[in-house]
Amino acid sequence: MRKYFITGLLILVPLAITAWVLHAVISTMDQSLLLLPAQWRPENLFGFKIPGLGAVLTVLIIFVTGLLTKNFVGKYIVSLGEKALHHIPIVSSIYSSVKQVSDTLFSSSGNAFSKALLIQYPREGSWTIAFLTGKPGGAVAKHLDGEYLSVYVPTTPNPTSGYFLMIPKKDAIELDMSVDTALKYVVSMGVVAPEMAAEAKKADAAKQSNTNNVNN
Repeated sequence: MRKYFITGLLILVPLAITAWVLHAVISTMDQSLLLLPAQWRPENLFGFKIPGLGAVLTVLIIFVTGLLTKNFVGKYIVSLGEKALHHIPIVSSIYSSVKQVSDTLFSSSGNAFSKALLIQYPREGSWTIAFLTGKPGGAVAKHLDGEYLSVYVPTTPNPTSGYFLMIPKKDAIELDMSVDTALKYVVSMGVVAPEMAAEAKKADAAKQSNTNNVNN
């Protein structure tokens, strides 16, 4: 009974957490319906709420915003807005920092998380996975002797928080694995090893091939 109970947990817990996260995201995005005039909201038009409609509206707003700011007039308006924000104390610092991070992470030409590395952290002899984000520059680089790398060390199992480090290039070992594979390794706390993931992928491919052969 214990074995069956644990098996049930292994199946239901990931599904439940996935459903909970999706529900939280959609519920949050549904708040965008408050931007609509009261008479245009679903509960007033149809007499009931439509779950997920706010998520569709949010995606549409993001898409339209990107479309409008791609032309000359849109870029000019965004530039004026950014200049105004830069003149507001506190807001300027927050906006500038967030924009620099978002430009690095979401820009198609950015170099965020370009490689997976193996480094010694938090002490010598203790190893962890880090991600290459670039090289130190400006005044910081002037105080560093030799070639250094800027790396991000994620926490486990939540990789959205972590530590920014500048380490000598000679102390970093480049791993022969993709950034996605390394992230899965970090999130799983080492349970899903890269070799295990590769073997599972090969097994799935072989199983699918056998199924196709049987069908044929």
